Amino acid sequence: MDNYKLPANTRIGHVHLKVADLQRSLDFYHKLLGFEIITTMGDQAAFISAGGYHHHIGLNTWHSKNGPQPPKNSTGLYHTAILYPTRKDLAKILKRLMDAGQPMTGAADHGVSEALYLNDPDGNGVELYWDRPREDWPTEPNGDIKMYTKFLNLQDLLKELED
Repeated sequence: MDNYKLPANTRIGHVHLKVADLQRSLDFYHKLLGFEIITTMGDQAAFISAGGYHHHIGLNTWHSKNGPQPPKNSTGLYHTAILYPTRKDLAKILKRLMDAGQPMTGAADHGVSEALYLNDPDGNGVELYWDRPREDWPTEPNGDIKMYTKFLNLQDLLKELED
């Protein structure tokens, strides 16, 4: 094989999720997390985004209406990661989740980023995070990026809202 690499500006465009109940998913992604509804296809599908993009997330019930959540110890989506532009923006969504009583499954400092974890109504993992500036990413002595999972102090994160 040759040493082909994706172009540096390649990005993941969107994720499309099979859901059991479209309205329940819209309540989570639109009403709680704040995604904009771009378009819907009756009660079967919706396309949502941040900032008016055609869609970051597609939700559909085409093969999953009223279906059960997948078993925990099976293959499938681990989580969808939603990148917030600033630490303050991450603090805002943390406060919103707390005010809504939305349970989280975890929170972590990964060195390169800080992240909040929760599940959507269908059991799909959702990571809400912000990236530290690239020049602040920890590195190994050989220059490799050093990622880890450490405690994220949520009270410290919420201090971002005091400004």
